[in-house]
Amino acid sequence: MEALSIPTWIIHISSVIEWIAAIWLIWSYSEVTGNRYWQALSWGMLPSLISAMCACTWHFFDNMESLSWLVTLQASMTVVGNCTLCIAGWWIWRVSGKGENINS
Repeated sequence: MEALSIPTWIIHISSVIEWIAAIWLIWSYSEVTGNRYWQALSWGMLPSLISAMCACTWHFFDNMESLSWLVTLQASMTVVGNCTLCIAGWWIWRVSGKGENINS
């Protein structure tokens, strides 16, 4: 665990915890409001969470060369997460009626 300083670890771990809390809060919001399409955003956030967990795992094991595949997985999940978040955001925008009459 010497790969990162204590303050950097605090930031990494708190970011993962905040991301989990955000997923849960958005899911709860969808249930409270009855707008189930917000759940798509929660699902869309999962690849980014996986990416963050890959980074934390790799650093936890002092960036071991045998775990370098985690870097590739992290990069892949970041791309997938960006795409799923974009799609979820577009879908929420579209379903909420903001996407109608765009050329009016």
